[in-house]
Amino acid sequence: MKKLLVAIIFCFSSLFASAQSGYEITINLKNCTDSLAYLTFYRFDKTLIKDTCTSIKNGKIVFKGKEKLDKGIYSLVSQQKAILFDFFIDDDTQKLELSTELGINITKELKAINSKRENDFFSYLNYIAQQNKDYLDLKQKTVVKNKKDTLALVEKQNEFERRIMDYEEDFISRNKGSLIADVLNLKTEKILKNVPKATNGRPDSLMVYNYYKTHYWDNVDFNDDAIMRNPFFSNKLNKYFDKVVVTHPDSICVEIDRLMAKTVQGSLLYKLMLAHFTYTYETSKIMSFDKVFVHISDKYFKTGKATGIYDDEEVVQKIIKRADKLKPLLVGATAQDLFMIKAEDFSKMKAMGFENAKNSEEMTKVFYANVNEVNKLWVKLSDVKADYTILVFWDVDCGHCQKEIPKLLDAYNELLKEKVNVKVFSVYMQHEGEKYLKYIADNKLPWINVYDGAHYNNSIEKYDVYSTPVIYILDKNKVIKAKRIDADKVTTIIKVIDSETKNLKL
Repeated sequence: MKKLLVAIIFCFSSLFASAQSGYEITINLKNCTDSLAYLTFYRFDKTLIKDTCTSIKNGKIVFKGKEKLDKGIYSLVSQQKAILFDFFIDDDTQKLELSTELGINITKELKAINSKRENDFFSYLNYIAQQNKDYLDLKQKTVVKNKKDTLALVEKQNEFERRIMDYEEDFISRNKGSLIADVLNLKTEKILKNVPKATNGRPDSLMVYNYYKTHYWDNVDFNDDAIMRNPFFSNKLNKYFDKVVVTHPDSICVEIDRLMAKTVQGSLLYKLMLAHFTYTYETSKIMSFDKVFVHISDKYFKTGKATGIYDDEEVVQKIIKRADKLKPLLVGATAQDLFMIKAEDFSKMKAMGFENAKNSEEMTKVFYANVNEVNKLWVKLSDVKADYTILVFWDVDCGHCQKEIPKLLDAYNELLKEKVNVKVFSVYMQHEGEKYLKYIADNKLPWINVYDGAHYNNSIEKYDVYSTPVIYILDKNKVIKAKRIDADKVTTIIKVIDSETKNLKL
């Protein structure tokens, strides 16, 4: 009898567990004529399809699966791929029934049959939508004739924003500990309300900034992957690094490490954040921000903390290789030396046989056969004596170079007129010596005009020259102060560096 009772209990337990597993989302959508619909969800900066209903009957849409849905914000998407409305899924809403009607009232009529909290969320959405509509109506009706009218309209806007902020704070407080409260917390701004006055009598903007930055991530749980399954997390992360963190590579490195430390290593959030930071700073167009990419490679990829970020391990090795190549080219690094040949010595190099060598083996033989003579012809970057050296890699036949080199010549002449001790180390990236010499003569380039006559330097790899022109600015110690800049920016940048250098000496 006891064995039978245990068997019955086990059977009922199994049935109960089966009933609790999986998900079933039923949506009764009046006026729906689509034959299929999609269930999508937000994940970091993307929207992904979770399920598809291919048999809609009388507007009844059912999404069903054997495994529970991950917590987050989901969307009903029409056959035309348009988002109809959002709703949240947590542990309590895996079995959810919603109803509304297709049309302009789809959000206003949206109801959850079996979830009060879901209905509270829908009420929140409707409240925000109504407040925005009321403000736009007021703005359209308001005739702005003078500054007083403008200020009055701004104050009205502030009133609407304060009302929304108060409503959101109340909603989050009433739903504290729930998924939807955590999601809306991402959306709300942490603003210092009672701003003190600074010594100049104005609101203390520094205190406002410090408060905002300090509290920016309040109550954001980086240990839970659900925190990035909504439309707000990715935008909040981007805003933090674009507008809140000091725009300096060192500051950004510190903040990346601080946020990554909040996550669980190996979690999906950890992987997506690290992949996001890697791509963002590898492709950044802001000068010196490649330092962030190098930092990420050294701290995470080289130490094995990037395991599982990419399916292909070769991608990891490519990132490490790319970062290692950029490291000696960072702003603040000492420029790698170059051993070049003057343009006017082209005929000598040709006579030695360098231009006739067909492969690296033949080139090596020519080099060692003439090594003593070649050593006399070297022009080294490190030997250039100047407060500023403009290092430029270019090609006579490059269309962009043909526009930039004359601009660089103008910048050089302007700097000389202003008594700036500057020289240009001009590196021709090809080996057509006659063509190079003709361009120098025709355009009267009074620079240190050189080329890699002995094929000794591999400038493409050494200075990451995969397109031309590439311009670097070096100080008197050959420290890289600026790089990959346009020719028309050279004068301004050198003047700024020069001014900063002089101020440091005072």
